[in-house]
Amino acid sequence: MSSAILSVVAGRRVPNPLRTTVSTNPANTADVVGEIGLAGPEVFVEAARAATDAQTGWAALPAPQRGQVIANVGRLMTANKTRLAALVTREIGKPLAEALGEVQEIIDTCDFFLGEGRRLYGQTVPSEMPDKQLFTFRRPVGTVAVISAGNFPVAVPSWYIVPALLCGNTVVWKPAEYSAVVSDAFYEIFAHSGVPAGVFNVVHADGPDTFVGLEQALVAGLVDKVGFTGSTEVGSRIGELCGRHLQTPCLELGGKNPMVITENADLDLAVEGALFSGFGTAGQRCTSLGTVIVQEAVHSDFVELFAAAVAAARMGDPTQDVLFGPLLDEKFAAGFEKSLGWIGDHHRVIGRTGRVTADNPRDGFVGDPATGLFYHPTIVDGVQPDDELFLHETFGPVVGVTTYTDLPEAIALGNKSGYGLSSSIYTTDPQQAFQFAQGISAGMVSVNNSTSGAEAHLPFGGNGKSGNGSRQSGIWVLDQFTRWQSLNWDYSGKLQKAQMDTVTVEADFGFLLP
Repeated sequence: MSSAILSVVAGRRVPNPLRTTVSTNPANTADVVGEIGLAGPEVFVEAARAATDAQTGWAALPAPQRGQVIANVGRLMTANKTRLAALVTREIGKPLAEALGEVQEIIDTCDFFLGEGRRLYGQTVPSEMPDKQLFTFRRPVGTVAVISAGNFPVAVPSWYIVPALLCGNTVVWKPAEYSAVVSDAFYEIFAHSGVPAGVFNVVHADGPDTFVGLEQALVAGLVDKVGFTGSTEVGSRIGELCGRHLQTPCLELGGKNPMVITENADLDLAVEGALFSGFGTAGQRCTSLGTVIVQEAVHSDFVELFAAAVAAARMGDPTQDVLFGPLLDEKFAAGFEKSLGWIGDHHRVIGRTGRVTADNPRDGFVGDPATGLFYHPTIVDGVQPDDELFLHETFGPVVGVTTYTDLPEAIALGNKSGYGLSSSIYTTDPQQAFQFAQGISAGMVSVNNSTSGAEAHLPFGGNGKSGNGSRQSGIWVLDQFTRWQSLNWDYSGKLQKAQMDTVTVEADFGFLLP
């Protein structure tokens, strides 16, 4: 194992970490991927100060040139795609096919935003006064603090970092401790793409020290925007902290994503979507399927097909051809165990529950389950609207199933949890599809597709407990990392007062046709 991975401030590694921790392979916990040096709050503040010092110079670089740097990032990501994906698989246990798709998401994001360097458009606006011109401009917000989770250790950070840099902001990034080796590789690609020292800084720290450092940086006026992806609980604390400094953060939080199966749905297609969105990434996506809401006439048929598909799904060693591998980290395993405790006597459990072991085996398991944090995929039928399992995110391989009679009831059930990230409906009736989309509170709706999946040019984000209405990806994220500035230029040679000196055009409002 090489020397510890350290934080990077102004292009230099920060020595003497507060303490060290190790990142292990969740599919083989004896495999130490790397040692991480964790910093204290003062390093976060130092990084924010370095970013602030570098921001004016970075913003002065013409936007098309910043777009060229983003193009460089995309090219280097392409060259390192297989290497970075293999590291994602090793450090967080994501199947290699998914890991390759995650790196492709970065490349797609770069491809989109390199062109936005030539399209950070403002407007010319007609004035109500003569000899006067009005303009609008997008201006960078300043220094952006990004705090991200590790279930998508490179794709999700790119959704913040790429557009933030493109718009002329500088960045302080705090990645998850359990994906820090991948994060360091991600940083190195940016550093070798022409991003100047101080423009992109990385702080490795635990949650409490990060929060203290962020608070101190906000008090010192060194952070102008916060982007956070993680739990609803932590997101609410960050939102409260930013609110005290009159800032609106970009919050992408948890989900309890519903999938409605109508009486006319293609059940085979619905089962395919439920399998992928419920158990892909071992159910550890913010967009993972939470509850299947099935029309009562097709409930039995759907459950039978779904149970067969889950039983046949390959799981295990993420370097092999499997649907899903291990849980991300020991802390997520502990959290998932708590979620399994919500299963009650009134539920019908389909399949095994708990950790895959020699005493609790999984048929067709790929590899040796004893080496990692592998958990059985579980279907829980008969969940009720007031169940903990219905109301709360589980972040693991368990899917609840319930029934409904008519579509308004299904929509009400879909909104019941208070989350509002992703949703899905399987139907062959366009009227049902539009009725569902109009009534569901989720920021994202899929018709005859899974609850998971994003494209680099489509807005991503949720409402309610899933976020504060901010959106990532596409042109919509530009509103997170720029502020509109209006400019009025009067060349009349005199003071002209809007709404006071304007000319009124008279009309004969008593005129009537004969």
